Amino acid sequence: MDKRAIPNELLLGEVAAVLHEGREAVIIPTGNSMLPFIRGGVDRVVLSPRRDAAVGDAVLVRIGERYLLHRIIAREGDALTLMGDGNLVGTESCTVADVLGTVTEILRPDGRRRSPGKARLWRALKPIRRYLLGIYRRLARV
Repeated sequence: MDKRAIPNELLLGEVAAVLHEGREAVIIPTGNSMLPFIRGGVDRVVLSPRRDAAVGDAVLVRIGERYLLHRIIAREGDALTLMGDGNLVGTESCTVADVLGTVTEILRPDGRRRSPGKARLWRALKPIRRYLLGIYRRLARV
């Protein structure tokens, strides 16, 4: 199979259009910001058209010219605060209108299908996330 890298702006612009039409899209995310639940370049995620965004949802958003796949960690009215599961610090802010789609399923290369869940326990473990991610990354290399 011939693989081609398409710039995020082009690919995710098309994904946004598909989601806006009310259809689902499947993408292979890049980066490690959603570890350990979504492995960049390995897993695929099913995105469903935007629905009422709730704390704990993993969402695809467009903030300015950037696209992000992160989890909602707080909501105040229409204002959302996002953070990647694999991030130790730093958040992004956006509004509900910036949400393009919600992750409804994670597809593993071996055919297993996972629900993204709300990651309640993972979010509660934020103070020790650094150590848990360190262990995960060491084990993942083996």
